[in-house]
Amino acid sequence: MKVYISADIEGVAGISHWDEARKEHATYQEFRAAMTEEVVAACDGAIAAGAKEILIKDAHATGRNIMAGRLPASARLIRGWSGHPLAMVQELDRSFDALVLIGYHSKAGTQDNPLAHTLTLQIAGLRLNGELCSEFRLHSYAAALYGVPVVFISGDKGICGEASELIRSIRTAPVSEGRGASTISVPPAVSQRMIREGVGEALKGDLARCRVELPKHFVLEITFTNPIDAYRKAWYPGASQSGPQTVRFEGADYFEVLRAIRFIM
Repeated sequence: MKVYISADIEGVAGISHWDEARKEHATYQEFRAAMTEEVVAACDGAIAAGAKEILIKDAHATGRNIMAGRLPASARLIRGWSGHPLAMVQELDRSFDALVLIGYHSKAGTQDNPLAHTLTLQIAGLRLNGELCSEFRLHSYAAALYGVPVVFISGDKGICGEASELIRSIRTAPVSEGRGASTISVPPAVSQRMIREGVGEALKGDLARCRVELPKHFVLEITFTNPIDAYRKAWYPGASQSGPQTVRFEGADYFEVLRAIRFIM
């Protein structure tokens, strides 16, 4: 079995402030370690379920957060950003049996996590076919391009709820819940157990039930906080301004939507 793990930090247990997600702050080291241990727990669960190959994308900020020395020998780690449109699932292809998402968070425009956002803090929201879109949905659709099932997600309660609505058979580990600028979270040992056991169970089940069906057509709308950004980004081929702060792009090919996101944002 070959498993892909995409890992972020804003959905790990306990995190509640941007200082804890940024390298320049002392508290970052604690949550860098927490992110690493949750990824290790996911690896342990995958190996217990029979995974022989694991590819991990460090998908937070610089892409250089996970402590590689803690990873099992069967894992490979992608650090940094190539610039490829697949972004948080770079190198995903049809050879993978499953996609696992660790430390994911709620989307911009919601209150389920004080660190809620979609890809960047420079936008008020990203809509796909009229609905606010999360990083989970963007990359689950990317997995659908290659027929890879999305079998597990850990993160805040909001993103786990969204995941269950899109993929009924997905396993979730809601390790925290937002309350304004605060979070209510399980301890790290508990989150790691939830992830280890959840990933193991997810990979033992019927993986095909976790495949995502792509919409036939896509309308992408990105609303920037600064209208100057919207004016500049609307020059991307095929894009236009649909409002003073919003850039619109439309198409039937989801990879072209991902390419547009890559260059517009």
